[in-house]
Amino acid sequence: MDTVYIETSIISYLRQKPSSQVVTAARQVLTHRWWNNERVNYQLVVSQYVIDEASGGDPTLAADRLLALDGIPLLPHAPEIPQIANAIMSLGVLPPNAQVDALHIATVAHHRVQYLLTWNCKHIANARILPYIQGMLTDLGIPVPIICTPEELLGDDTGTD
Repeated sequence: MDTVYIETSIISYLRQKPSSQVVTAARQVLTHRWWNNERVNYQLVVSQYVIDEASGGDPTLAADRLLALDGIPLLPHAPEIPQIANAIMSLGVLPPNAQVDALHIATVAHHRVQYLLTWNCKHIANARILPYIQGMLTDLGIPVPIICTPEELLGDDTGTD
């Protein structure tokens, strides 16, 4: 069974109130659809970085996000993770305030997780940034995870190939 790292944005979309913004509402629907129908096909994991981010903000919403994460195994921290994140940051493709995003990618890469599921298309699932990160991971001999959104990881519901 493949493993999926649940990045914080997934839990945020899953637990926020329905949005009146079209793109956000669509992402919420797709997130719920993946969570309700597809997650059983994967082993889910998170990191302490996800827990820390999910714990922030409004205490009621934070409690709801943490409840959604309850029971999902926590990947252990390793000293190599910040080293990989620093290498990602040294590429200059992420702004300084995206250190935690680099840590998410580094955690997934270090633990050889197959998928990183995210709605963070600014710093993580970004087609202009990913080739640089993938090249660096390849140079380090680290398998490159598939970084995608719930929409990309939904099963085919047409019933045809």
